[in-house]
Amino acid sequence: MSITIQDIALKAGVSITTVSRVLNGKIKKYRINEKTAERIIRTAKELHYRPNILARSLRLKKTKTIGLVIPDISNPFFAYVTKSIQTTAYQAGYSLVVVNTDENINTEIEQIELLRSKGVDGFVIMPVGIRYDHIEALQNDHGTVVLLDRCFDELETHSVVVDNHSGAFQAVTHLIEKGHRRIAIIQGLLNTYTNNQRVKGYRDALQRHGIRIDEHLIVGKDFRKENGYIEMKLLLNQSERPTAIFTTSDLITLGALQAVYEEQLRIPDDISLVAFDDIDFAPFLMAPLTAVSQPKELMGELAVKLLIDQLKSKGKTDKKRIVLNPHLIVRKSVLDLRPESLPGYALNTDTARNP
Repeated sequence: MSITIQDIALKAGVSITTVSRVLNGKIKKYRINEKTAERIIRTAKELHYRPNILARSLRLKKTKTIGLVIPDISNPFFAYVTKSIQTTAYQAGYSLVVVNTDENINTEIEQIELLRSKGVDGFVIMPVGIRYDHIEALQNDHGTVVLLDRCFDELETHSVVVDNHSGAFQAVTHLIEKGHRRIAIIQGLLNTYTNNQRVKGYRDALQRHGIRIDEHLIVGKDFRKENGYIEMKLLLNQSERPTAIFTTSDLITLGALQAVYEEQLRIPDDISLVAFDDIDFAPFLMAPLTAVSQPKELMGELAVKLLIDQLKSKGKTDKKRIVLNPHLIVRKSVLDLRPESLPGYALNTDTARNP
C-alpha cells in the first residue's frame, strides 16, 4: 500500500496542508517553522514516501517528460546521443520517452502522435529528414520542439546540428593532400539535410583542387550497414577501382569494412578509408581509422537545454540554430600516394640530378 501525505501528517502531528507545502518546497513562502519542516521531511523519508507523479502532472498540467524521436536506435551515433540526452534530462528533473522510427517517415508521424497522446512536455526530434510538414504542425500546435542532427532550412525551429559540409570537406581534402584523386563517397539517406551537406562537402573539396567529379563514384542510398557493404563490394570490383573511400556514417563504415575484409584487402595498403562519425573502436582497428568526429555528448546536452528553456518561457524564446564544429582525427587508414612519400623517391631524385 502506497504512503500518502495523510499518513505523513498523522505521524508528524501536523495538517495535510502543512505537509503539502513542505514537500512542494514552499516553506519560506508560508513561513513554516524550521523544526516542523525538518520533522515532516524526516517522517516522509522514514515512511519511504514517493510522490504521486500522475496526480502531480494532472494538477500542474505537466508530466516532466521529454519525448525523443530517433531514426535508428541500432546506429551507434544515435545511441550515444540518446544516452547524453537521457543524462541531461535526468539531471534537470525530466524523464525520457524514446521512440524509434526505423528511418521511415510514416512511422515517424505515428510515433510523434503517440508521444502527444502521452502528454509529454516537449519533443527532441532527430527526424528522418525527407518531410517536415508534420513537424511544422506539431510546433505550431505544441510549441516546444527541438530538432537534432537533421533539420530543414525551410522550417524555423530550435535545432542543434553539426557543420556536415565542413566535416566532409576536411575528410576529402585530407585524402587529396595525400595524393588521392579517384575518391568515392558512400552516401546516406538521399535528400536529407545531413546527407546533402556531406555530399556537397565532398564535391566542393574535389572542385577546390581541380579534380573532375565522377558521378559513378557517388553511391549509396541510406545510412545502414547493408548500404555500406553492398556499395563497397561494387566499388572494389570496378575495373578501375577508387584508391580511397569516404563513408558518411558509423553503420556505413561497418558494412564497408566487412566488404574490404571479405575481399582480402588491406587498409590502407590496398584501399584508403576515411569515415564520418568516429565509431568507438576506430582507434583500435589494425589500421586505426581516420575519422570526422562529432561532439555527440554536447549535441545531446544542448538539445535538452534548448527545450527546457522553451518550456520555462512557454515557447516564447527566439528560434536558434546551433551549429557545432566537427574535427578530423588523423590516424593510419590513408595511404600516402604523393611521389615524395614513395620508397626510393629521394634516391631517384639524387640520381636524376647527378647522372
